[in-house]
Amino acid sequence: MANNVNVKAVNEDELFTFINNDSIESEKIIAPRYSYWKSVFRVFFRKKTNWVMLGILALLLICTFVIPVFCNYDPNENVTVATMFNQSPVNAMKATGGFSFKWCLGSGQLGNSIFYGIWASARTSLLLAVICAAINMTVGILMGAVWGYSKAVDKVMLVVYSIIANIPYILMISVLVYVIGAGFWSFVFALTITGWVSISYFFRTQVLIIRDREYSLASRCLGTPITRIVSKNILPFLTSVIVTLLATELPSYISMEVFLSFIGVGLSASVPSLGRMIQEAQTAFLSYPWEFWPPVAIASLLTIILYVLGQNLADASDPRTHM
Repeated sequence: MANNVNVKAVNEDELFTFINNDSIESEKIIAPRYSYWKSVFRVFFRKKTNWVMLGILALLLICTFVIPVFCNYDPNENVTVATMFNQSPVNAMKATGGFSFKWCLGSGQLGNSIFYGIWASARTSLLLAVICAAINMTVGILMGAVWGYSKAVDKVMLVVYSIIANIPYILMISVLVYVIGAGFWSFVFALTITGWVSISYFFRTQVLIIRDREYSLASRCLGTPITRIVSKNILPFLTSVIVTLLATELPSYISMEVFLSFIGVGLSASVPSLGRMIQEAQTAFLSYPWEFWPPVAIASLLTIILYVLGQNLADASDPRTHM
């Protein structure tokens, strides 16, 4: 009988273990650390098409920013050599002594290299798009957040928006360019002086939706400054919205530059432009297709890839896709 009691006591000791009541240790959660952006990129790179498009975009960016550095583009280098005007790739390479990447796409109406021209022009379009998107998105997001949160700012900005929104955007850009003169930075100024207003109005409506939620009301009751409420409570909630808008802004500025340069507004003649290359070749696209289709293809490829990648990143940045 005693032996049975001893065995039972040993078995109970093995089954149960006493632990200390440590308040600090009890607060620790044994779970893997969550990273929002790590989760975003995991969802983004799950799609095989994104890898392909990123590879194509990387190749385009290398060509756009590396080739013009080592291969200077001069649209007037053969302006006195009539035999180089409007030459096909085969004839252009024959005239210059053999195969050359410089003439692999033929020559333009003034004997300029189409291959060098499209990369110098693409660099202009990309730089313009990045600069304009950075300025308009930064000003538009910050101003839109304050606009939606502050009733005093809302009264003033609604009047400003009503005036600007009723003026055609293309007309405003054209007038500004004609007044301050054509050029790269003049064009940037024309695109950004009022371009942020529509972005700001869009974010104002988004902020109105979430500004009166419980956590924002609690912060306001605790005396938290408006700038901190906007930066900590509102803007992080709109991450996916910001990425979605950026996905449309970048390609839209490339399209805007191509269109305005095509109609002769915006950049000066000394600045290489895809729109100007297309405009100069439009009358001869049947006779000399190598002058017209390469700049069209590069402009289309850049806008499509940036838009699709941006939309896929916007979808991946939505927290609901991380479930």
